[in-house]
Amino acid sequence: MKPLADFPLAARKSIRGVFTDIDDTLTTAGNLPAVSYAALERLRAAGLLVVPVTGRPAGWCDHIARMWPVDAVVGENGAFWFRHDARAGRLVKRYVVDDEERALRRARLGAIAERILREVPGCAIASDQPYREADLAIDFREDVAPLPLGDVQRIVSLMESEGLTAKASSIHVNGWFGGYDKLSTTRLMMREEFAIDLDASRASYVFAGDSPNDQPMFRFFPHSVGVANVREMEELMQDLPAWVTPSPGARGFAELAESLLAAR
Repeated sequence: MKPLADFPLAARKSIRGVFTDIDDTLTTAGNLPAVSYAALERLRAAGLLVVPVTGRPAGWCDHIARMWPVDAVVGENGAFWFRHDARAGRLVKRYVVDDEERALRRARLGAIAERILREVPGCAIASDQPYREADLAIDFREDVAPLPLGDVQRIVSLMESEGLTAKASSIHVNGWFGGYDKLSTTRLMMREEFAIDLDASRASYVFAGDSPNDQPMFRFFPHSVGVANVREMEELMQDLPAWVTPSPGARGFAELAESLLAAR
């Protein structure tokens, strides 16, 4: 990971959009401060496409798509995207898996959750679970005392043994049935909603993140950026961002936004 200051000016000038994780990337200590929200607003006002790509639930993403200064939001690690169509005055929802299959998959998650709670003391079902439509979220440091990284990896392993795709964020381990992830759904969304082929134009977009579930995005985008706290979970990661901000969380994202806006 190279310092953000080394991000070449010519590359920054060519950026057409920003994808970003939310928890501990736009937020700090669980809060969304003005500095990162304003950064989103300024990026969009400058003509850049702005899309949060998060593990957070459908209930949250409904609000984000309607009320934040963003063009769309990818949620539950790629289970769907939501976009508010201002011209039509409605929220557009696109799920990767149809309603019937999602219900069948969701019904199987309860028993898996019970096993994880038994075998990894100190973890808990995430408080946002009631608002989820496609995955199971196990909390290891949001509303519980932080667990060691070995326990986080144990949760991942238990989910995988049950046939789930499992990814750790900075606060939760998320598990779901299916092969989609943040990247696959972002690529599909860009093609369907914006007629953009990300494979051909990946160098024109930035992704900002901080944790293991961001690895597909770090690997795909040559101009991926980690906020400084990405180093806290580095031992659980194989794919790291190209650049890293001086500051963690929201301040780090604001530093990235400023560097992109200054280049324009």
